[in-house]
Order: sequence, then C-alpha cells, then structure tokens
Amino acid sequence: MPLGLLKYGFSRRYPARQDIPPRKDLKASYDVVIVGGGGHGLATAYYLAKTWGIRNVAVLEKGYLGGGNTARNTAVIRSNYITPESVRFYKEAVELYTGLAHELDYNMMFSRRGQLTLAHTDATVRTFRLRAEVGKHCGTGIEMIDRAQVRELVPSLNMTHERYPIQAGLWHPDAGTGRHDSVAWGYAARAAGMGVELHQRTEVTGFQRDGETITAVETNRGTVKCGQVVQAVAGMSSVVAKMAGLRLPIRTFPLQAMVTQPLKPFLDPMVSSTALHCYVSQTARGEIVIGGGSDPYELYSTRSTLDLKESLIGHAVEMFPFLSEVRLMRQWAGMTDMTPDYSPVMGASPLKNYWLDAGWGTWGFKATPVSGKYMAETVAKQKAPAMIQPFRLDRFATFDLANEMGATAASH
Repeated sequence: MPLGLLKYGFSRRYPARQDIPPRKDLKASYDVVIVGGGGHGLATAYYLAKTWGIRNVAVLEKGYLGGGNTARNTAVIRSNYITPESVRFYKEAVELYTGLAHELDYNMMFSRRGQLTLAHTDATVRTFRLRAEVGKHCGTGIEMIDRAQVRELVPSLNMTHERYPIQAGLWHPDAGTGRHDSVAWGYAARAAGMGVELHQRTEVTGFQRDGETITAVETNRGTVKCGQVVQAVAGMSSVVAKMAGLRLPIRTFPLQAMVTQPLKPFLDPMVSSTALHCYVSQTARGEIVIGGGSDPYELYSTRSTLDLKESLIGHAVEMFPFLSEVRLMRQWAGMTDMTPDYSPVMGASPLKNYWLDAGWGTWGFKATPVSGKYMAETVAKQKAPAMIQPFRLDRFATFDLANEMGATAASH
C-alpha cells in the first residue's frame, strides 16, 4: 500500500487508474444478477469472481455504488454480540477487515480503536458478565472492566452521573472503524477487474417467474435473463422482495446520526451507553460522531429530524459535558431493515434461485466482508454454509431464533 501511494504521487497522469469502468449496455442474460450495489452486493460479486470463478455477474444499483446505507452509517466494526452464532460470524468479519486493504489494494482506513460499553445498573453488569464469557468462549478479547479501568481508558468521561452512575464496562479491544465508501469502491474495483459488470442508475422494477424460479429481472433499462438472483438492498428489502412475490418478516425504520466540528484528539475508544441509548466516537479528522437508536416509527425515509437531534445531543452531553458548546456540523439518516429477533436473513428464499441478504438493521456495514464471502459460497454451491445457517429465513417458522435484541447501546 505505501509503495502504491508513492507511485500514484509521482505519476504523470491522473488518475493513475480508473477504478470503476464506464457503464455498458445490459447483456441479454447473466449467470448471477445482484440487486443492490452497496457493500454487501459488491462484496458478494467480488467473492463470486475471485473464489468461485463466476464472472458473468451483473450488479444492479438504482442510484450510485455505495450510496445507500453503506454511505449512511457510523463505520463501526465490532463483534461483541450476545449469541455465540453472531459472535463467531462478526468475529470473522473483524478479521477480514484487518487485511482487506491489502487484499483489495485499496486504503480502507481501518483503525483498531476498541469499544467501551457502559453499564449503569446491576442487571446490566450481570448481562455484561455473560456476554464477556460468550466472547471469550468464541475467541474474542471481550472482557469486563471496573470503574477505575473505565476512567483510565476514557479520562474525559463523566463518571458522576446522578441519573445513571457508571458501575462497570464491557471492553471490546478488537473493535474499530473503517472508511465506508472505500469498502464499497474497493470491492467494486476489484470485481470489475475480474469481469463483473456494474450498472449504476439501473432500477429493478420487477421479476419474471416460472413457477418457483425467477427467469428474468426487469429494469428501467430493459429486461435481462438470469440464472440466479441475490437481493441485497438493505432498507428496501421488503419492497424488492414483494416484487418477487415474497413477504419478509422485516420492518423498516429510519436511523439517524450526526457529526460535530473537528476537535483536538481526546477520545480513542468508541464509547456507548446502555441507559442513554447513545454512542460517541471521534474520527481521524477530529469530528465527534454521535448516534443512537432507530426512530420509533416505520418509515421509508432518509430525512433527519429535530427531536432525534435534541435527544442524541442531550445524551452525548451527559457522557461528555464539555461538548455542550461544540457546533453540530451535519446530520443524516438511513433506513434499517429490522427482523423480529434483530438478526439478519441470509440464504435461501421460498424461490429456487432467489437468495436473500437482508434484515441487517444497524449492523450491515460491519458484516460486509463476511456476508459477501458466505453469500458467494451460497450461490456457488446452491446451499448455505454452516456459518450462516442460524440466519436462515425459516427460523421464524420453527422459532429457532438468533435473538440479538439489546446487543448494542441503543434500541436494537
């Protein structure tokens, strides 16, 4: 990576390379059509081409690559979940992220920061002890820490909450952050280099079915025949699935975040509070990122609101009172596709050749590489591997749930 940057700096021609090739006309048919050009769709295309040699692939994106929820998150990467199935899954995601820049030859700006989740009640302390043991059992470095260790990690934290006194913390040293658009563009560039076609401004408008098989995908640029279809459209999961005649157990809620003006570095770990439903981190540029729970109502919207702004700011100031005079720079929202057990839906659908990558809620970005890896294997082998079997769609019929409610310091 340093040598590549040096070559780019001394190049006589800019750009030194064109990462995304110009859009082509749609072909008559593809072996695999991926609906959704965000991180998950692009990662799936990359691993299909690289690992399984399936390169007659089209990625269809109604907007621009990585312009949906991939561009509307706070770039947190972690594996401190509740169930062993989820911890193992996200642990592999963290491991893949650590080497992703070298694999894709694209600077991901991955930074291992650690995440501290605060416990304010005895009940939360007991829950955190259980989660720490699950994490250790699955090979992560998650551990419980006391008040003195919390203060040592984050000296600027307000330890004297009158409403929510800090009793302990759950420390996840492997957690980090990455550059979300770099992840999408890195996967896109390498997939395109292997022959995958990337079609931006191409909206899927319907599907053609022959019994339980999708035979063609209809778009605003024409109809293409397909062998397999992968759906990876985040907040629009229910809408796109309905076009294929499927009803998913998913509800879509807005999720908002915001960022302040830059400050001198004072906060290395990411800090979240279970009682305040708020998390705070500082970017490499010095900005303070503030996020929290989803909006309390269903809505297909990316519009930010004043009431969430006031709520999140109030909670952030309780943790770091000196932020009260800092100016807010911008605010944004994404659409989260939530399942009843707060875990994703991955693998087979009731249709024979229609594969689902949905229901990620607020956790889609951190799962990008591992999701792409196993969705590609699923399509190539026509069978979901053991790693993602706990997230199969029919678990809701058998009540074999992967409950991750409350796995983060927010409403999800």
